[in-house]
Amino acid sequence: MKLSEVKNLLATVPAVDFKLSDGTFVPEHFHVTEVGLITKHFIDCGGVVRTEQRVNFQLWNANDFEHRLKPAKLLNIIALSEKTLGITDAEIEVEYQGQDTIGKYGLEFDGQHFVLVGRATTCLAQDKCGIPAEALPTATGKPKLKLADLQNASGCCTPNSGCC
Repeated sequence: MKLSEVKNLLATVPAVDFKLSDGTFVPEHFHVTEVGLITKHFIDCGGVVRTEQRVNFQLWNANDFEHRLKPAKLLNIIALSEKTLGITDAEIEVEYQGQDTIGKYGLEFDGQHFVLVGRATTCLAQDKCGIPAEALPTATGKPKLKLADLQNASGCCTPNSGCC
């Protein structure tokens, strides 16, 4: 989701709620401790120099149980960040503290709530890395496999094979 989409949605929602993909919610007393512009300048494994920009929201839970961020307040924070940092209409990345470490999430909207969605890595130089296309991860992060190939390769799970 891009920043412009978030701003348009904030103008229409009664509350700012973030939901995790497992259906649990970020506690309603969260703070947005950062709105920033992250620029990543790197070289991929194929030798191509790349630059990516994302708008970063960092969510943090405090012991301030009376706090409740209103949509207008978040819009003001975004406007100040755009003016001060020169933020453009880039994709949103949300940082949120999980049980063990900080997670980085993409952002979607389910009609009522902002939803933190998992992200996956992939090879950016797939034409140069030597991995067959069918073995490269899909959007779910898992490689594409043909069940027929697995069955024939292992010799198990055929009728009368005794595997089940």
